Parts: sequence; C-alpha cells; structure tokens
Amino acid sequence: MKSKLLAGKRIVVTRPREQAAGLAALIREAGGEALLFPAIEIRALADTRKVGALLERLEEFDLAIFVSRNAVAKGLELARERRPGRAWPPRLVVATVGGGSRRELERRGFSGVIAPGGEADSETLLALPELRALDGKAVLIFRGEGGREFLGDELAARGARVEYAECYRRVRPDADPAPLAAALERGEVDAVTVSSAEGLANLLKYFDAAGRQRLQRVALFVPHRRVAAAAAGLGMRVALVGGPGDAEVLAALVAYFGRAT
Repeated sequence: MKSKLLAGKRIVVTRPREQAAGLAALIREAGGEALLFPAIEIRALADTRKVGALLERLEEFDLAIFVSRNAVAKGLELARERRPGRAWPPRLVVATVGGGSRRELERRGFSGVIAPGGEADSETLLALPELRALDGKAVLIFRGEGGREFLGDELAARGARVEYAECYRRVRPDADPAPLAAALERGEVDAVTVSSAEGLANLLKYFDAAGRQRLQRVALFVPHRRVAAAAAGLGMRVALVGGPGDAEVLAALVAYFGRAT
C-alpha cells in the first residue's frame, strides 16, 4: 500500500517553516517521519519605501509576474497595506512560474493567471506564447531581495520595460544543527528535500566537514534540473528531480523508496 511505502524512512524537510506543514503531513501519511529543519527563513523588508512607490504605480504596468508563493503572499500583503481600498488594476495581467503559486493567486481571487503546466521555473514560463511579444510592455516582477536576474534580462531582451518589486528577504535561520548532525552520524536520515539551491547551500553551512560528507551521501530531492545541477556542484551524490509541489515531492519519494520494497 502507498500508505506504507515510506515506513521507517526519516526525511528532512527544509522548506521555510510556514510552508513545511503540507509536505510533512504527506510524509507522515505515507508512513515516514518528517524531520523539520528550515534552511531558509522569510522575513519582512527592513525598508519598504522602494517597493511601496512601485505599488503606487501598479496601473502603469501591463504584466505582473510573481516568482514564488512567497512573492504572492508578501507582495499582495504589501499591496493591501500601500493601496488600502484600491483594487488590483483590471488591465494588469498576472503570471507566475508554477502551479503552487498559480493556485495561491487563484485562492486570493485572481483568474486567468498565466503559468506553465509542467516544470516550475523561469525558463518554462518564458516559453509560453503569452510572453513572446512584449515590445513596449511594462512588466513588474515580484521577488525577494537579490533574486535571480535571468527572467528580467530575457524579458528586457524581448522589448519589455522591467522593474522589480522586491517584497521580502531570505535569510539562513539561526538554528541548532546538533540533533540533525547526530541523526546523520547514526545513519538515521534517509532523504533530504530542498526547494532551492540557496536552501541547500544554507543547509550545508550548518555542518562541519564530516557532517557535510554524511549529508552529501543522502538522497536529495529537488524541484527542478537547475537545482539538481547546483546540488552536484555542491558535492551531493544523489540529486533527484521531484517537482516543486508537495504531492510531486511525495510521489518522487514513494517511487524512490518503493523500488526496494
């Protein structure tokens, strides 16, 4: 039975704490044990004046792109604060990189969201026909501080005028790695799940050389191929692409461990 395929497996979930509950619950339902160890913490901006000024000008933009569920939550939260009583501009089309953030936008009342149906990343979004003809269009990208430039650069190359609404910060949490390090030393960690290359890099920084070597031998589940390539560069021996969603990660875990049953 599917419910037993993760029995006895201890799986580290490194999503931000507020986003970890769904995957952890699915792992437990499949008989496994979820070890919560957030490798990224989402924090509010220290200074919101710049993003606030952009939000005052929402009516000037043709397309708003949210790069993650965090961008959806934090960006719309700031929009409500900065624009009390003012609705989202009807002509401002909304896009995002994947199914999870699309569902979050739909849950918040948006319809007609442009999003790829498969792998969730900027490259897949850029391949959609709606993003091909952007000459003269004004695009606002909602993201965290210091986010990846690839999407904006490619849109600018297609003729768009691009601005960034940086609406949150990503930091490495102040956490005690000793219990997880001890579990690794005892061979009691069967898999690790990460949501980004940044999260994996943060995770490795918690351990000494011996701890990193143990972690590098554990099966790693990542959201897409770009993160798998980064994981290989960080010394991870087994990096498997599961997908960005909780159900996709669970399916990858079940498929991997189910082969041995």
